[in-house]
Amino acid sequence: MKALLVLEDGFTLQGRSFTGPVELTGGEVIFNTSMTGYQEVLTDPSYAGQMVCLTYPLIGNYGINEEDMESDRVHLSALLVKECCKHPSNWRSAESLPDFLIRMNVPGIEGLDTRALTLHLRRYGAMRGCISTSISDPAELAERAKQLPTMEGQNLVYRVAPARPYRWDERAGRPSHCQLASDGTYLWPDEKKLRVLVYDFGIKWNILRLLAKQGMELLVVPPSFTFEQACKVSPDAVFLSNGPGDPATLKKEIAEIAKLAEHFPIAGICLGHQLLGHALGGTTMKLKFGHHGVNHPVKDLRTGRIYITSQNHGFCVVPPAGIEARFVNLNDGTLEGFCHPQKPIMAVQHHPEAAAGPRDAQDFFQEFKDMIISHLSR
Repeated sequence: MKALLVLEDGFTLQGRSFTGPVELTGGEVIFNTSMTGYQEVLTDPSYAGQMVCLTYPLIGNYGINEEDMESDRVHLSALLVKECCKHPSNWRSAESLPDFLIRMNVPGIEGLDTRALTLHLRRYGAMRGCISTSISDPAELAERAKQLPTMEGQNLVYRVAPARPYRWDERAGRPSHCQLASDGTYLWPDEKKLRVLVYDFGIKWNILRLLAKQGMELLVVPPSFTFEQACKVSPDAVFLSNGPGDPATLKKEIAEIAKLAEHFPIAGICLGHQLLGHALGGTTMKLKFGHHGVNHPVKDLRTGRIYITSQNHGFCVVPPAGIEARFVNLNDGTLEGFCHPQKPIMAVQHHPEAAAGPRDAQDFFQEFKDMIISHLSR
């Protein structure tokens, strides 16, 4: 079924829908350079509001399976590929990519010149776009794209965040219902483990898996959970997750994080890194086309070690005075992580939990654990 992709500047590509008719859908168009991990990309809440072009030419060849889910659903607005494999071949495959997207009601477009699209986005930057199988006029689709909100100024967190607290069931590998007491306190199931309060701005499940693997008991809460509520559940530390949208729009949440950082050891990944940067007095800026892929080199400024990292962000932190820049991106020099010289605070922009990409940076979780233990032992 013929489909048109049109960007806001009029750039047009023709492809085919492999998920059925698409009346109209749109979002910020970005590219991801990963060769594997398309299921993780699809189910990563950080992609909310975006249409993702995968630069690897064949997508779907190993199918979809239950174990590789990073959340309970697909969050991106559309998947854009060169060729979709309809008949996967892998012992773990339980469903084909087209069937999965159809079940999730998310469009998939193939037959696109993804190389041309990627070069255009690198040259001119990420921009809004629309796709349709029923509208054949590129000018109309370009106008529709211009009417979409830009990523700057969008608060997308509450589109993907939970409405109520939950706990991570390590045995089931999934969220599990929990209940706070009427006075706001929480009975932690295992008092021998480190008690970590996790703020879910659109968290990837593998972050929860790896925190739990470090011997942490996790209580996961919505972004609106206040400092006063946090004090009532008495955690040993606080963790801030990844998530979508413009971090500068989360002003109330940033104010609460500033209070949390004064009282608890605290760490963050991706959006959590950006929000913590704001809370400490820094700002964020929009990148031209962002960092999306599993092949980004990052340097540890303490040791000189180079990590190959998984990344997915369109904003970066402009750090405040008084913090220690810990990691830097070797492609463009942007900040990839920081810590505080006196307080138990650490954060990274890249994704050390990457399940389908490089695992160079997974020692982040051990460092977080060591930071908590060191703080508690004082």
